[in-house]
Amino acid sequence: MKVTNEKLKELLVEPGHIKAEVFTSLVNESESRKTDLIELLVSKDLIKDDQIGKLIAEDAGYRFVNLRNEKIEDDLLELIPERVAKEKGVIVFGRDKDEIKVAMLDMDDIEILHMIEKKAGVKAKSYFVTKNDFYNILARYKANIKVAFNQLLEKFGDLTTSEEEKDEAVVQIVDSMLLYGYQNKASDIHIEPYGEKVLVRFRIDGIMHDVLDVPQTLSNLILTRIKIMAKMRTDEHRAALDGKLNFKAQDEAVDVRVSIVPVTEGENVVMRLLSSQSRQYSLTDLGMLEHDLEKVQRVIKNPHGMIVVTGPTGSGKTTTVYAVMKILNTRDVHISTIEDPVEYGIEGISQIQVNQKTGLTFAKGLKAIVRQDPDIIMVGEIRDEETSNIAVNAAMTGHLVLSTLHANDAATTFPRLIDMDVEPYLVASTVSVIIAQRLVRRICPKCKASTKIDEDTMKIIEMNPSIKNMLKKKGYEDLSKVYIYKGMGCGLCHNKGIVGRLGIFEVMEMSEQVKELVMKKANADEINKLARELGMNSLLEDGVEKVLSGMTTLDEVIRVTKE
Repeated sequence: MKVTNEKLKELLVEPGHIKAEVFTSLVNESESRKTDLIELLVSKDLIKDDQIGKLIAEDAGYRFVNLRNEKIEDDLLELIPERVAKEKGVIVFGRDKDEIKVAMLDMDDIEILHMIEKKAGVKAKSYFVTKNDFYNILARYKANIKVAFNQLLEKFGDLTTSEEEKDEAVVQIVDSMLLYGYQNKASDIHIEPYGEKVLVRFRIDGIMHDVLDVPQTLSNLILTRIKIMAKMRTDEHRAALDGKLNFKAQDEAVDVRVSIVPVTEGENVVMRLLSSQSRQYSLTDLGMLEHDLEKVQRVIKNPHGMIVVTGPTGSGKTTTVYAVMKILNTRDVHISTIEDPVEYGIEGISQIQVNQKTGLTFAKGLKAIVRQDPDIIMVGEIRDEETSNIAVNAAMTGHLVLSTLHANDAATTFPRLIDMDVEPYLVASTVSVIIAQRLVRRICPKCKASTKIDEDTMKIIEMNPSIKNMLKKKGYEDLSKVYIYKGMGCGLCHNKGIVGRLGIFEVMEMSEQVKELVMKKANADEINKLARELGMNSLLEDGVEKVLSGMTTLDEVIRVTKE
């Protein structure tokens, strides 16, 4: 079903969802880049994917479904072969005694609907689904890795299997690990040797999951295959090795960083999957609330200054920077980046990979970028004095600079920069906004239920007076009457009650009062106190707000915000 630009204008501009001049600008950008206008609108944080889907469906008189919130059984998927599902844009997602539910990209394709009805033997009810949502669920077409692995393993026990067939089986085992990790949105794949077996584990939503036990007899073959793919020395077993490989998954080339280190039982492998689809988030998708989003959107309109994202390793800093870059990435600006590594390619942006072997450091790369006539510069991480000084000077000379920094909270950023020999007056005059963040696990939307605060949660609140005070400020005097949310467990979340992650944020916009404290080299506590008085929500406050609105749990917020 083709939705014309005129129809989108009618749905978005006339009701006031988007300003007319912004819409016209994005139409021109989508035409020049040959990109889908809806995808562009969503990536620029102008509207959510499910919101535009509902508007299109309601206007045409169709039912709408958000597949992310649906539990889809494997036997339902198997009603339509993957090739047909992909070609026709259809997925069967629900069934009862009298009918099956079908999500469709093209609601006018009556022929495929009749074919599904004939195959299922019951009436089919059609629902409109957005393209992003559809391709997300298409990844569900996969074999169980344990079943596939055991089938491959049988080849090694079969005396009739040739050496060539065994080699092919090893290739398939490694390919299955990578593909299954990608399909399950794993950020890392760990291969860890323990005595007689090797354990394969995936990190999904920040939590490690055991996936496979590999016999020790196979581990060397798998290790050699990974080393060959990552262009590493196969005869080196006593030194740490770094490399990279890539593989094809659906319509995406996925880059993988490979790290191998010798341990007492053999060699430990960690593969970091750098998938562009896993980073395709807008700021609202990441969990930034409206009052903080307004601050960021206001600042990124400035032609110069610094936007700094802070937090510990694994807190989603780079994803936030990429989300901001997607908003800024228009045809009338030149954006250059220096990264280690380049997480994923963005069309229209010049991206440079740090290379220590050739001496291309953050500092040297940044010096080169400044001479490339950029409007916007992204520095993957400010690590040292030289990089920080060049970044600040670039912001002073008419560039908008985005970067990440390791700091506990927004206020700590200022002492960190000053410790890197950046003059206080330069910090005060260049930094425009600081975003501190953490990642918390999201309550499953399918099985989310409200419940009164139980005894365990009450104890947590009593042990954290700041949380108790926050709840009282919001009018919750009697805590026994406060309702919070938790996931009850369902097929969508594999009975864990949680699925995916979101950010909790602390957004400090520079004000004249904050600048004055920075100039005086005030400590982080003084700056934080003033910023809170001026309306900044702390990480904990933002987290509690998301607990009350049913996005995450109190345990999660305390886990990531405690010092």
